[in-house]
Formats: sequence, C-alpha cells, structure tokens
Amino acid sequence: MLIGYARVSTVDQHLDLQRDALQRAGCQKIITDQLSGALAHRPGLQQLKDLLRTGDTLVIWRLDRLGRSLRNLIEWMTYLEGEGIALKSLQENIDTSTSTGKLVFHIFGALAEFERNLIRERTKAGLQAARARGRLGGRPRSLGVQKRKLIAQLYQQRQHTLKQISEMFGISKQTIYNIVSEQVQPLR
Repeated sequence: MLIGYARVSTVDQHLDLQRDALQRAGCQKIITDQLSGALAHRPGLQQLKDLLRTGDTLVIWRLDRLGRSLRNLIEWMTYLEGEGIALKSLQENIDTSTSTGKLVFHIFGALAEFERNLIRERTKAGLQAARARGRLGGRPRSLGVQKRKLIAQLYQQRQHTLKQISEMFGISKQTIYNIVSEQVQPLR
C-alpha cells in the first residue's frame, strides 16, 4: 500500500500542493502534520508508525518533509528498512526499494543538512558583523527615551497602579518592569 505523508510548518501554510502530488502518486491514505520539521515527535509521524506495514511504501513530497537533519532522516530510514517498508520521495525522485535509491537518499540527506549548516553559519556571521558595528538587532523599540523615562518615574512615584500605567501607554506590565530595570541599569 502507498501511504503518503505531508507536512507544513505552520497553520498559515497549506498542504494542498503536497496532497495533490501524493494523490497523483497513487497514495491510498495521506497523513498530515502542521508542525515544524525540527520537532522529531509529531502526531502524524506516530500515526504513520501505527499504520505502515511490511511491504508498504511511505511516499513523501520532499525529504525535508520527513526530517530536518541527516540524523533524523537516517533514523527514519533505519526504522523503515527494519520494518520492510520502502520510502519514495517525489521531488528528489528517490525510491529506496532499489539499491540506487538507498544511495541517492543518503547523498541528498547529507546535502540537505550541509545546506542548513551553511545557512546557519552565514546567519551567525552576519549577526556578529552587525554587532561589531554596534547593531543589536531585534525589534525596534516602540517607545522613545522620554516616554521610557516617564514610565519609570510614574512607577517609582507610586501614584499610579501598574494597570493604570499599562493602559496609559498601551503596554504590558512586563514591559513596565523591563523599562524600570533598564532605568536602573541603562543599556549601552
């Protein structure tokens, strides 16, 4: 039996493209997840393990839908091989029911992990370069220096409750605490 698995990272994304491809590939059942691939424990994956039997083929749209790291993909491959289940990836044209397919699976998995590591390294280098130039990153502050000082003064004078200050400026109580602690130890 051909059983498909589709995954998107967030509920804002759609499974339609993957579902359509899996149906065209002849999948009788399609299991889905709407969670990050970084999470190894996903409800759909557990459902797959309960559903797949010896002789079945797990069909996925792309390798990264099943796992995000080479280690995770190899764990799945080991599990599937041990259970006598083949893996077929539509985009990479991999079919592990053949020796060539098994080799290609390992090569693509290694390349995918290599690409993610390069992206991670470039991101870290970019952040370090920005910090060296004095940029801290993060979301811009919505309140200017004067408003922050005023909030700290109102808090310290104890003439207004946290709720009143929060409502005056449209900020949370935690933001007030953060501003007050910054005024004690200002940021550089």
